[in-house]
Amino acid sequence: MIKSLMLAIIGLGFTFAAWAAAVNVNNASAAELSENLSGVGETIAERIIEARESGGPFKDANDLRSRVNGIGPATIEKNQENLQF
Repeated sequence: MIKSLMLAIIGLGFTFAAWAAAVNVNNASAAELSENLSGVGETIAERIIEARESGGPFKDANDLRSRVNGIGPATIEKNQENLQF
């Protein structure tokens, strides 16, 4: 029973990862960013919007990481497949 429950929980994790949609950080809303990027909540999503508005569009993941406090290598790595610029 416990083994079945654990497998179900693991399966849900993989299903959630499949649901995450690609998001263009240069035109997504804060809600879209926080809903679709792992490790990005409302606060970091707002920081992305502010950096985009003040500094223009992001060129790539390195640009995003260097301009937004709270976005580090782990966040970029977790979201690599879902980031669009």
